[in-house]
Amino acid sequence: MEIKILENNKTRLQFELKGESHSFCNILRSEIIQDEHVKVGSYNLRHPLIGSPNFIVETDGKKAALDVVQDAVKRLSKDADKVKSSAKSVLK
Repeated sequence: MEIKILENNKTRLQFELKGESHSFCNILRSEIIQDEHVKVGSYNLRHPLIGSPNFIVETDGKKAALDVVQDAVKRLSKDADKVKSSAKSVLK
């Protein structure tokens, strides 16, 4: 996955996720909008075969948009570790 930052200031972050599809983007968007400081958390994928998802995250200013995304990714990583651990114990 390649991340290209298009805009980054305290309350607004716009970035492109090259090589990703709706599957991962929906999960990330869902996690981003869990943050109480998020006003807008969305992405657009113009064409599923040739386009890259373009995310926009806007906050109320009490938390930086970049921090919101980083926190969401950390939570998703923890969830993925739990799934991996559970799968290992079941599939022994």
